[in-house]
Amino acid sequence: MINNNLLHVNLNRHGDVTRRKLLQLAGGGFASLAGMGFLKSLGVNAEELKREGRSCIMVFLSGAPSQMETWDPKPGAPNGGQTKSIKTKIPGIEFAEYWPKMAGMMNEMSVIRSMAGKEAAHDRGRYHLRTGHRLLGPTKFPHVGSLVAHKLGDPDADIPNFVSIGQTVSSGFLGVEVAPFTISKAGVLPDNVQAITTGSRAQRRLAMLNQQDQAFAAAGASYIAHEHQELYRKAAKMMASNRLKAFTLNGESEKTKSDYGNHEFGKSCLTARRLVESGIPFVEIQRGGWDMHTNLWQNMPKVAGEVDQGLSTLLKDLKQRGLLEKTLVICLGEFGRTPKLNGNGGRDHWAKNFNLLIGGGGVKGGVCVGKTSKDGMEITKRPITVDDLFSTICTAMTIDPDEELITPEGRPLRIVDEGLPISEIL
Repeated sequence: MINNNLLHVNLNRHGDVTRRKLLQLAGGGFASLAGMGFLKSLGVNAEELKREGRSCIMVFLSGAPSQMETWDPKPGAPNGGQTKSIKTKIPGIEFAEYWPKMAGMMNEMSVIRSMAGKEAAHDRGRYHLRTGHRLLGPTKFPHVGSLVAHKLGDPDADIPNFVSIGQTVSSGFLGVEVAPFTISKAGVLPDNVQAITTGSRAQRRLAMLNQQDQAFAAAGASYIAHEHQELYRKAAKMMASNRLKAFTLNGESEKTKSDYGNHEFGKSCLTARRLVESGIPFVEIQRGGWDMHTNLWQNMPKVAGEVDQGLSTLLKDLKQRGLLEKTLVICLGEFGRTPKLNGNGGRDHWAKNFNLLIGGGGVKGGVCVGKTSKDGMEITKRPITVDDLFSTICTAMTIDPDEELITPEGRPLRIVDEGLPISEIL
């Protein structure tokens, strides 16, 4: 006879009933469960359980880093410049000399050296590498973080499902419900989350706002009025959340802060770890300064050094806390830089081939995908398109890249237009 407690089991997104608890509830009744198909009925929740706790941290290197000064160096080649290479933890894979700490983490990350882009202008490239779509036509596609928030986020969460430390692209046609919550500084509470008025006075102000929105809606702007109301609701909920402390560095040891680095990027990495640990499914952090048309070798040590320190510590910390297996980490810029040096000791814009790092979240580490020619001018093995990359991101996050999303106008659009997941790393 089935244990009556089983009739009340509900496996939800918050993991309210664990496997251990289920076994305790079931007692010795699994033989009868199999006969009645009860275990099969639990399969309805299998996909939700699979997604439980998944998150993604996007490290965006704004300005477009040079592939030859990051993870595809060409020492000794005419285009290689002054950059030397160093060995990584994986035999046969070398990084540029500016990345000693990440070289030691190569077993946790994979490098894609054969990314083939189509946009070599900053704003267009940033849009392409954050949405998976080119900036063409009137349709505004969502940031991949908004997509993750839409598919995996909790719509009733008390803090946003997508946080960006620094400005980024919008949620596009997915709307304000999954828009990036943008903060300007890492490690401190966001601006304006402390209530300046409470009680009946605050309620009266909200009521007045509601009246204004109703009038706005009656004038034909119901969609905008609805978005306003949604923002008010989310803001009020967030201001009362106990999880706001995840935005701060309170409780972190001085050693931990020092390991990440006493610079804004290091603080961003530590904040990102705290945010995903608190249950936020998508966080974007940024480090600018990569648009090195001049003084490339003078600028690389500081800019790369901060990212090398912060990113390597983030990976170690996620690993030690048991979070790396379910946290996808991507480090990329909007395109690459010309293999040929310009006359000012720098490299210019180049989308034909560039590289990136990806790992965690079930993605294999220690793999090098693709190859470029000795002079860095051509992809000679396994070109990877932006569509391939986004198909891989979706697959790692348990999102179907072939699924169609419906725009407010009723137009169906595939999440990823074309492309296939990168099989070598999945």
